[in-house]
Amino acid sequence: MGGITLEKDGAVGVIRFDRPDKLNALTLAMYDELGAAFAEVRDDDSLAVAVLTGSGDRAFCVGADLSESIPALAEGRFDISEWDAAHQKHTSLFKPVIAAVNGLCLGGGFEIMLSTDIRVAADTAEFGLPESGVGVVPAGGTLTRLTRQIPYVWAMELMLQGDRIPAAQALRYGLLNEVVPAARLLDAAMERAHRLASRSGTALRTIKEAVLRLGDLPQEQAFHSEALYGQKAFTSADAREGLAAFAERRAPDFPSRGA
Repeated sequence: MGGITLEKDGAVGVIRFDRPDKLNALTLAMYDELGAAFAEVRDDDSLAVAVLTGSGDRAFCVGADLSESIPALAEGRFDISEWDAAHQKHTSLFKPVIAAVNGLCLGGGFEIMLSTDIRVAADTAEFGLPESGVGVVPAGGTLTRLTRQIPYVWAMELMLQGDRIPAAQALRYGLLNEVVPAARLLDAAMERAHRLASRSGTALRTIKEAVLRLGDLPQEQAFHSEALYGQKAFTSADAREGLAAFAERRAPDFPSRGA
């Protein structure tokens, strides 16, 4: 049947869509499991970063298993808001999440990718939002997120036309940070993850929380709140250690990484 797995690699939690025979399509149970995996990364002090990827080399995730989800939704047996945790809506996971996109990234898989912070894709990956072709819409965060992340015309093209685009085009659109040869994908994502795990956990969490919470505030209110976040970071144990290490020309040993 497949599911969602979470494994630890040092301070990195590797979350996988693990249903490769079905292109990692999500069952209703897998949505719950993904939300639980994100919560586990959030609550585990030994984890600093998450990497999200798919099992196999054919797909990252092609979204919901329509044979299960569409009947449940159409018959009113299920509310799409139950997927909020999987889509990281209203998230309190302020640790970085890196997507390693290893193949088809379609529909709900694309939507979940949009909830991540850094995105690396294989050069063979393809991206698309095919929902309009089957009479539904990408309401797993995409109607809100996509136009905030990339230019309006490209976002609307993706949502309205539903065409697939290759990794190189997704990179040009600003959906990705990097495209690498497929054989190097996980290594490239893990290198980024371990590099992040060496930095101040307090700083990383503060940056992500502030960015997520300040983006929709009026500018003057946002500046005020930004100062509060900054003051919290500047007076933290990590800041004291980081500044001392800088002065002493040594690598910092951040207290936030002591778990």
